[in-house]
Amino acid sequence: MTLGPSNLGFYICGFILFLVCALKIPALIRRRGDTLLRAACLLLFAGGCQMILAAPDSITTLNRLTGIPNVAAPTVYVVTTAFAGASLLLIINWRPGSPEQTRRFSRWCVSAYSAVVVVIVVLFWAGDAPVEQVTLFDVYYAETPYIRELILTYLVAQGVAMMAASILCRRWSRQVHGSLRAGLRILASAYLTIVCYDVLRLVAVTARWTGHNLDFLVDKVSVLLAAPVAVLGAVGFALPLVGPRVAQTARVVQQLRQLTPLWRALRHVPTPGAIRASQPWWRTPPAVLLTGRKTALYDAILALTPYCDPTVREAAYLAALRGGDDEPLAAVTADAAMILVARDRQRTDPGQQPHDVTRTPARRVQDLVPLSLALTSPTLPDLLNQLGALEKAAHHE
Repeated sequence: MTLGPSNLGFYICGFILFLVCALKIPALIRRRGDTLLRAACLLLFAGGCQMILAAPDSITTLNRLTGIPNVAAPTVYVVTTAFAGASLLLIINWRPGSPEQTRRFSRWCVSAYSAVVVVIVVLFWAGDAPVEQVTLFDVYYAETPYIRELILTYLVAQGVAMMAASILCRRWSRQVHGSLRAGLRILASAYLTIVCYDVLRLVAVTARWTGHNLDFLVDKVSVLLAAPVAVLGAVGFALPLVGPRVAQTARVVQQLRQLTPLWRALRHVPTPGAIRASQPWWRTPPAVLLTGRKTALYDAILALTPYCDPTVREAAYLAALRGGDDEPLAAVTADAAMILVARDRQRTDPGQQPHDVTRTPARRVQDLVPLSLALTSPTLPDLLNQLGALEKAAHHE
């Protein structure tokens, strides 16, 4: 069997779907009663089988192994029908609805597409397809009794399921937001692309009935839609599952980046009694790293509490207002200036505790991110210089 470019695309997409399905097997074993998960696994498995079996080399190999000309055709059509039914079943169980309605639609879907599978098998054995056709089976046997009905049955069954799934995804996407909405829109496009695939083949089959030849729609045009459909389908199903986690991780990473100025300013502040565990960023989950960093910053600010001077904060607040800051920004800038002055005081005279230890260093000590961003303010260095000049003047007096 030669692995040509057209075969390679089918096999890569098929193995990707099998891999995703295998990753879900442990969850399926734990949650055997989860209808949604079962439908998802069936969809991934059927999609993987469909891509593997639809490769030209696979079709030829299956025909030769069984000794039955064109047995690969009904095999692929059965798997295709199962994929269509599983897609519709997944959407039915995925979208919100009453349990009774969901069960009723699920039973109807399973019964209808199981019947289609049986019809495909019966029609193939009732018909006669002696000449092997790897890529042009649909049009070559478009006028053969029973085989003609087989082709129409699988194309119409798949088209109906894909159109229904596309419509359901599109309607549901209007009611949700975020990664779920994006995933549903992508799935709707994927299902609509499959409908286009079916329409192209139906047009080619109809052309044969009217004495025309549009076979290129089958072996040249429609096959080009297989790989995009597989990719769109995988992305559409993965995005609602992965999207929230990625978004949460992105928010955590952003907070870590925003806390960097405050971390650099306070990471060397002694914190007696506090335990700081080493957390290398390359092997620590971002959420754990963020929690540890916040805890360390709170401990550092608490250790600086005895060195915080309310008069310094008040002077910094008034100076920030004079510099053009609004009240909230001036307040957090004053907090940052007071903490930096307290840090310097602790360094120069660690034994001195001139202020009430019960006093909190900043009114918004819990808002670490604004405090950290205030350290990057271009007005803060001038503000600290003014405070330094005031302290010197007070010292000389």
